[in-house]
Amino acid sequence: MADRIKLGMVGGGRDAFIGGVHRIAARIDDKYELVAGALSSTPEKSQASGADLGLDPSRVYDDFRQMAIREGRLKAGIEAVAIVTPNHMHVPAALEFLRRGIHVICDKPLAATLTEAKRLARACERSDALFVLTHNYTGYPMVRQAREMVAAGDLGAIRVVQVEYPQDWLSTDLEASGQKQAAWRTDPKQTGAGGSTGDIGTHAYNIARFVTGLALEELAADLSSFVEGRQVDDNGHVMLRFKGGAKGMLWCSQVAPGNENALRLRVYGDKGGLEWSQEDPNYLWHTPLGEPKRLITRAGAGSGGAAGRVTRVPPGHPEGYLEGFANIYTEAAEAILAAREGRKPSGEVTFPTVTDGVEGVAFVDACVRSSQMGARWTKLRM
Repeated sequence: MADRIKLGMVGGGRDAFIGGVHRIAARIDDKYELVAGALSSTPEKSQASGADLGLDPSRVYDDFRQMAIREGRLKAGIEAVAIVTPNHMHVPAALEFLRRGIHVICDKPLAATLTEAKRLARACERSDALFVLTHNYTGYPMVRQAREMVAAGDLGAIRVVQVEYPQDWLSTDLEASGQKQAAWRTDPKQTGAGGSTGDIGTHAYNIARFVTGLALEELAADLSSFVEGRQVDDNGHVMLRFKGGAKGMLWCSQVAPGNENALRLRVYGDKGGLEWSQEDPNYLWHTPLGEPKRLITRAGAGSGGAAGRVTRVPPGHPEGYLEGFANIYTEAAEAILAAREGRKPSGEVTFPTVTDGVEGVAFVDACVRSSQMGARWTKLRM
């Protein structure tokens, strides 16, 4: 108990989806103990949510600033905070905790605007606290396996990157019904200028960058709002040009009937190709040029150390979304404990940082600008 990291949470109260996911992920490897929270935008709902979670009422706060001030002064105050609010509140909340030396674990995207994202990056440079961004798909074992294989040269020089993330849940005007998740995700004041590009396009872009290591040179985006009256995009087609000559295409959509969370990545080089699907996450297909397709399983023959390090259960047992999230939390925990003890993390520690977050917001910003100019080739404003 004494070694657990004392964790606070901003957002994630009643009726919130992602807060529960973060709490489960934080406890899977028993590295954290949730002890405080500013769990909702209203004091009444925050207190009710704290009671649901069994928190001490004195450590359930009306707002995140009050929480940061008091927890920063407490002898046994929180060491880290999870921020799981709508996008526009990520930066204001993170700044309050960073300036008090409290480590931040933040949901994606980093911010609603690129200006705010860069402001947060500057604050991270000034702070001794860690900043972790929960692009959870980077925590999947077979994504780590794919990254290891690309880095080892198994695919040769990368030529083509195809990534897509279609969903169907916003195919109708769901926000008009008052559904909470749809309402804030389609409100540009809360989500930012990008709709599907910010919500799931950033995931697609991040996993492509994570696996391949390629740096984007420029993009050309055609964004659409197919549902009448919707203020942000619900579908995006984005062409990608990477430094070094590789080409790519990214499709994100929340109006594609028959798709739930169909994140899929395909990478092709001059020596072979890889294919991975989030809805079938324990399998990675590898096709060496001129040879039959090979199946690599999460804990079976063909997988290496990168996958094994973040694998929990034996072959054949499902492992996926929550465990991927937990891998981010657990590697962040090792970094936090190392900072607490004044040492370097033991073993390899991999998690997305504020730099990845700024690039994700810059990707959305470039997509919006490109689309407004008729899909003109556009560079990221990093």
